[in-house]
Amino acid sequence: METIVSLYSNTKGEILRFLTEFHDADFSDSISCDTLEWNFNYSNPIEMVDIIGSFIENNDSFDLNMWVSLDKGVFIHVTDENADDLIRYLYERFPY
Repeated sequence: METIVSLYSNTKGEILRFLTEFHDADFSDSISCDTLEWNFNYSNPIEMVDIIGSFIENNDSFDLNMWVSLDKGVFIHVTDENADDLIRYLYERFPY
């Protein structure tokens, strides 16, 4: 099963700026300054905790929205109110 993180923005370059500043992986080949939507598949759902945490800690500095999918066809909007519960749920559901 693959899980998905999706980032959306209304501002060109915002997704690239966020990923460059707060994510270890190099996405320069897969994203341009004009990108307004970005999706990344994780084979291990626990790996998405880092990007969710970075997003929530810095979401006031970026014009971004994040959605995650843990089950096919079901997306959850990541907000300040549900991020902690979502991260806890990830560790409970996927304890490996």
